[in-house]
Amino acid sequence: MKNLLKKLVPNFIFSIYHWKLAYLGAMIYGFPSRKLIVIGVTGTKGKTTTCNLIAQILNGAGYKTGMATTVNFRIGEKEWINEYKQTMLGRFRLQKLLRQMVREGCKYAVIETSSEGILQHRHRGINYSVAVFTNLSPEHIERHGSFENYRAAKLKLCEAVAKKREGIGIYNLDDANVDYFLKCNILNKFGYGTHNKYQLASFNKISEIKLFPDHTEFSVNGEKFQMPLIGEFNVYNATAAICVVQSQGIRIEKIKEILKHTKPTPGRLEIVNIGQSFTVIVDYAHEPASLEAVYKFLIEMKKFTPSVVEGPKRIIALLGAQGGGRDKGKRPELGRIAGEFADIIIVTNEDPYDESPQQIIDDVKQGITPRLRSGQNLFEILDRREAIKKALSLAEPGDIVILTGKGGEVWMCVENGKKIPWNEREIIEEELRRAVF
Repeated sequence: MKNLLKKLVPNFIFSIYHWKLAYLGAMIYGFPSRKLIVIGVTGTKGKTTTCNLIAQILNGAGYKTGMATTVNFRIGEKEWINEYKQTMLGRFRLQKLLRQMVREGCKYAVIETSSEGILQHRHRGINYSVAVFTNLSPEHIERHGSFENYRAAKLKLCEAVAKKREGIGIYNLDDANVDYFLKCNILNKFGYGTHNKYQLASFNKISEIKLFPDHTEFSVNGEKFQMPLIGEFNVYNATAAICVVQSQGIRIEKIKEILKHTKPTPGRLEIVNIGQSFTVIVDYAHEPASLEAVYKFLIEMKKFTPSVVEGPKRIIALLGAQGGGRDKGKRPELGRIAGEFADIIIVTNEDPYDESPQQIIDDVKQGITPRLRSGQNLFEILDRREAIKKALSLAEPGDIVILTGKGGEVWMCVENGKKIPWNEREIIEEELRRAVF
């Protein structure tokens, strides 16, 4: 019925409907965001991790903070998993959560703000004070109609902040699309990256990145930082968070102290270790740019830490692609990228929805280089748990097994609207315990 209505009813009618719902939700819960300093984080990659880092630093500095992301929710030190499989909650749930933050004494709210949420006006009625732009690459193109429409949806967060005289914009100046976002008339602009090519007065220069198996070291404006998150892209996420909290008056020494003890975000370059002789990493990467960044990190880790680890002998990659008509065009590209970096590939199920899981696997395999041969170093296994068992069984000492696509999600979405409980980390741990390595 829902799909039939979408075909019959003009898009502008749905837009008006969503817009009205957003303001109704805010009104019912008393416009709670007006009593909070709301920080919105948008972009293609890094939103969830950036939100978590901002919230942890603000909490650590003594400011009770609420948070809503794809993976988790937070109020102060209380944290729980997002089971709704929505990056940005629906209007009523989100406003209810904001009201709960106010009731429990939060000063800040950190909201992961997605293009889908903006398209459905879920950001309306939220009093954003800070907009963070992490980066941009093609995603959700079928949903938005074009990359330009996708980019324009992201811009609406900046436009909302620009309406406030004291509004703050935080920008990744190394991203190719940042100039589009800088044009938005936000008065207070903070940049971060390796070069201040837009000559912003407030700029955090990233340098001296050192990658280790269990932590990362880097410098910002000459100040040395250390954090338990791994990967160069997490340096960008952390620096975005540093910009945000600096804009709120938190001293650099305090930030350094807190960042050193932050917790990694579940399902984002999360290492699973029960003592096996190889490395297992879970990551949410589900679009080409993210997947490539993850694989490049695995290669670079060997280069940056020759005295600490021998480095991966092989990379064993398990991946799939979303169904439900989501970005079908990216599936062969995911396969191509995996084929470029991985020594062994297992293509499997992710979230097929009502699509044929076999067709999705076939689409991904189209992009994989002929260098990889079926049954030798290329496998297709429909059942994701069986695919995980296969990946682990192939691993030898020194290898890296990287599982992408699910991350910290708690459901697998299959046909007829059915959701199967899923916890990738727990399943890996169970299979590792059953095996003898």
